[in-house]
Order: sequence, then structure tokens, then C-alpha cells
Amino acid sequence: MRPVRTAFAGALLGVLTLAGCGQSPAPAPDAAVASPAPSGAADFPVTVEAGNGSIAIAKRPERIVSLSPTATESLFAVGAGAQVIAVDDQSNHPAEAPKTDLSGFKPNVEAIIAKKPDLVVLANDADNIVAELTKVNVPVLLEPSATKLDEAYDQIADLGAATGNKAKADELVAGMKKQIDELAAAAPKDKKLTFYHELDTTPYSATSTTFIGQIYGLFGLTNVADKAPDAAGGYPKLSAEFVAQADPDLIFLADTKCCAQSRDTLAKRPGWSKLSAVKNDQVIALDDDVASRWGPRVVDLAKQVGDAVQRAATE
Repeated sequence: MRPVRTAFAGALLGVLTLAGCGQSPAPAPDAAVASPAPSGAADFPVTVEAGNGSIAIAKRPERIVSLSPTATESLFAVGAGAQVIAVDDQSNHPAEAPKTDLSGFKPNVEAIIAKKPDLVVLANDADNIVAELTKVNVPVLLEPSATKLDEAYDQIADLGAATGNKAKADELVAGMKKQIDELAAAAPKDKKLTFYHELDTTPYSATSTTFIGQIYGLFGLTNVADKAPDAAGGYPKLSAEFVAQADPDLIFLADTKCCAQSRDTLAKRPGWSKLSAVKNDQVIALDDDVASRWGPRVVDLAKQVGDAVQRAATE
């Protein structure tokens, strides 16, 4: 986990405002009672190590804007949902997230500032948005796409610390690690199964050097995309002929929502009806969002991969 330095430990407790007369210690009828400090307030100020460096956060943020679907999922999962006042147009989980027309790909500085955020979370620094928000003293956490599981865990921990939900974030990460480790350990690995993961109908895929590739690697699967002529930073564009020649045992489709792909549509592609995965009904339809995000629902993806491996190994 990236270091989180707590600069101040402990917070003042709420006190009663006493307005007595004479020697009576009892409060007057209209005495005000200070509200207790919100959970996590004692953790501030903190400094969090994010993708844009060491970010100092003076107090528990109560107006968070998330321009990253993965961050949105993580914020709600660590208990910071009530602090989130706006999310981007791609943040569709959980359903109660306050979706707006804000964009993380083409961020509008004025529109973001109009939300009066005390913390903005981003996955990329499009249009130099980090510097633009920093100019007006808005704390920004840049949490880019994870390239491995440990980075995904670190980002969840970052968001927990930055929002005053560190304990819940630590608990979430520990639970994720335990579940994924158990799923991977239970998977049969003696069959040396091969697989193809499809990102879109181009078709683009992902090699073992990527975050998604690492998930599959935990289950002992061999990635056919690793032999692509051009790895293209881990996301090679494959030809239909390449996939057909590789003839993977399993095919995972991460383009079911965007592109309506299925076993039936694959069978209509030239030469693909004879693929082992198609003939043996080993085409697994994934949720595009779950398969492309590196937040808490990566456990759901791992379970689906584990189930597919179990089924393929017994048939």
C-alpha cells in the first residue's frame, strides 16, 4: 500500500454550550449541542500518495466529485457514498451514484468547479485538468488504470484514507484478497487451458502484462494474445485468422454490452464456427464494465473466470 501519513491524531469532541443562571449547571432550554465529529474526522489532515504525487487533504471531504467509474465504485464500497455529490457520465454503478453529464475524458473545469467540490477523483489527466483544478485550490487525486492487482488494492486504500474511511477500505481490501486467493487456489490447473479475451470486435485483446491478463494468470490459464506479433503496450489488435489458428479452449467476451457479442455472433465470423470454445460452448459472456474496471467488483470477475475454468476442466 502506498504510504498514508496522518498529520494529526485525534479531534476535539463536541461540547455542550451552557447558558446557566446563578449556580445552576443545567443548560438553558435553547442551548445548542454541537454535532459529534463525523466518523473518520479524527484522521485529518492526511497526505495521500496518488498518481499526481503527495496530496494533502486538510479535512474530511464532504463534496466529492468522481470522474472515474472505477473510483466511483470504490468510493461507495468503502463507505464514502454519502460524501459523493456528483459522478461522471460513465459511472453507472452503484445505481444510487449521483450521475451527471460531467466527463472524465473531456473534463470541463468550470462545470466541475460549479459543483463546489472539496475533492475530485480522476483516472486520467485529460486536458491538464489536474493543474487547472489545483490552481483554484481543489484537492485532486489522480488514480490511473491499475496495471496489477496490488495497484488496485492501493487505490482503494488511498480513497479510504482520503475520505476518512480508512478502516472500511482496509477491511474491503483484505476481503478482496482473501476471496481472490481462495478462488485461484480452488481452480484446477492441470489441463493447461488456453483462452482469448476480447475487448471489442476489432478485435483487440489483452496480454498477460495487463491488469486483466494478471487476473486470468491466477487461474493457470495461457493467454493466446501473448504470442501476438505486436503487443501494442499489452493491448494487441489481433486478426480473425490469428485467433482461429490459436483455437483457444475458452473465450471471454468483454464486448457483450457495447457490441452485443455472443457465442452465436462469434460462430458467424469467418472460420470461427469451428473454434473449440465455440463448438464446446465455452464462450463466457462478461459484463463489459466489470471486465474493464479495477475496483471492488474484480472479485466478481475472478469468480466468473474461476467458474469457467472449473466447468471446462470437468468436461
